[in-house]
This record gives sequence, structure tokens and C-alpha cells, in this order.
Amino acid sequence: MSNLIKSNILPWHVTQWDSLLANSANLPHALLLAGPGGIGKSGFAQALAARLLCESPEDNRACGRCEACHWLATGNHPDFRKVTLEVDEPEGEEGATGKTSAKKTAPATQIKVDQIRALEDFIFIGSHRNGNRVVIVDPADAMNTAAANSILKILEEPPASVYFIMVSSKWRNLLPTLRSRCRKVLFGTPAAAEAAAWLKQAGVADAESELALAGGAPLKAKLRSERGAKDSTTQILAPMDKLPLDPLALAAHWDAQLRANSDLTLEILVDTVQKWLYDLIRVNAAASPRYLSSKASQVARIAGNADPIRLQRCHASLLKIRATARHPLNTMLFLEDLAARCAVAVTPNRN
Repeated sequence: MSNLIKSNILPWHVTQWDSLLANSANLPHALLLAGPGGIGKSGFAQALAARLLCESPEDNRACGRCEACHWLATGNHPDFRKVTLEVDEPEGEEGATGKTSAKKTAPATQIKVDQIRALEDFIFIGSHRNGNRVVIVDPADAMNTAAANSILKILEEPPASVYFIMVSSKWRNLLPTLRSRCRKVLFGTPAAAEAAAWLKQAGVADAESELALAGGAPLKAKLRSERGAKDSTTQILAPMDKLPLDPLALAAHWDAQLRANSDLTLEILVDTVQKWLYDLIRVNAAASPRYLSSKASQVARIAGNADPIRLQRCHASLLKIRATARHPLNTMLFLEDLAARCAVAVTPNRN
């Protein structure tokens, strides 16, 4: 159990951990862990909660052996709460045939005010263990305005020995007044060599390629590998190596992939296509691909004949339509529109 808790402090987080815990007796009551997604901020928050609740800490780490550590590891600590996205009611999705598919549950998009209000008894009644109490809010930027204002009122007069740890990859979206109540701890993307070495140690095959596909985020790369997301990326982009693109055939291919893979969502598909376009823009401008390094030759062949203005316009348009990818009115029409945009973007430049 001790190793499980300590393993959450990743090699590239040691500096932040040591700086934060150098004077643990004066730790602020509200922390904002801010930085890119997929680099381990949530694990850092969990390790910090373990340290604050541990009854016999060692070297500024949770011991992993005391009763408090045992309760936390099993999810039963009475002085710990985690506020996160709940699950929306299941919805059907309309596919190519116009028929509604089986209902699926999906994560909510907001942390709601009722979730924050539910903390009031926990915060103001007192500790079960006569020690610290810890609340993790992750992702904090998912709080709607009412929820953010509710937690702000608590932070204006924080009860003794209560610590709020907020985790955010979009921390600039938080209310300025809420940010001002927190001590911000910034995290950056780790060096590629360090992240790749960690991935290899974790048993991830082709670590460098997985890391590139994840935009340099090692936790995201590990999760992608575990879910076989690299294979999904290959399948999504497979028809796009041959020009000219046939929008209807491409949309039908994507629809088949979505139906065959329960882990694949429209948002992931759009994100993959965005990465493809982004790399085309980079290679068209004589730079190296950032995400699709394993497909560098195919990317170079397409980018070499493409019009940079059309590529940039398509990439910009995808940023706008991405917001509708979660709940499109008609999945097939959405895919056909996306495929048509891509086909126009990579039409060879005849000048």
C-alpha cells in the first residue's frame, strides 16, 4: 500500500512536491494544481491528500501503513471527499440509418452547485479523526458558476484543518476571485526523454510514438496504450493516406469505427483529425510532425501538395465544430460534414 501511494509522485513532480511540503505546517488551505492534462496532477492531488490525512507521515510522504492510509486506499476515509464529474442520464445516438442506437451513459460536463453544497456538513461539523479534512475538486474548471461561487464562500472563511485541492487543466477559466483564494502550483509537460523512459518502465510499447500521439502527456499516452487507442488512430486515419478523399466513403468508414469500438467517441475522432491537420500544417511549413511521427512519410506526401490556407481554414473550422461533437443532432451528417471539410483541405494545390 505504501508503494501505491508514493508512486503517485511522478519523477517530474518531485520539485513541486518538495517545494510545497518544505513547510507543511503552513500549507495553504486552498491549492490550485494547474497545468496541461495527462501529466499526473490528479495523482499528485491524491498523494497530497494521503500525506495530509496520514497519522504517521515519513519524509513528507504518507506512510501507507496507518489506519488512515488504509481507509483512504480503500475509499472509506471519513475525512476525505472528492468532487468530480458525475454521470449524465443515458441517451441514444442517431447513426447512419437514422435509427437510435442503444443508450449509453456519458460523463457530465459540469460540476453542479448541489455537489458543493453537499460538502457543508462534512466541512463544518468537524473531523472524525481529530485531524485534517481534505476535499479534492477535479476538474475544478468544470464547476458551473453557481458551484464556483458556493465554494468561494467557503474559502472566504475556511474552517480550521480543512484543505481544498483543486485540479485544473484549464485554470484560466476559473473565476478570478476563486483563483485569488488559492495558492497556484504550476505543472509543465515533462521532458520527452524522461516521459518516454517512464512509459517504457511502465511497459508501454513504442513509447516515443505513443507519447507523440498524446501531445507529450505521459499519463495520457499510458492510458491510450492500455485502451489500444493507437490502433484506433490508425483506423481513423487509414483512408486519409490516399488522395483524393471521398467524403461519403470516409464518413461511412468513421461511422463503422464508432459502432465497432465502444471506447471511441466523436470527440476523440475529431481530436485525431485535428492532430492530423495540425501536423499537415507543420510539415507544409517545413517543420516536423508533432503528433504523427510514426506516419511522417505519409504526412509529408500529403502536406507537400496541399494549400496552406485551406489547411489552416479547415483546422480553424474544426475548433468551432468540436463543441457540437458531444451531442450532434445527427451523427452521420456530422461525419459527412467533417469528411467534406478534410477533403477540401487536402485537395492538391494546382498552382
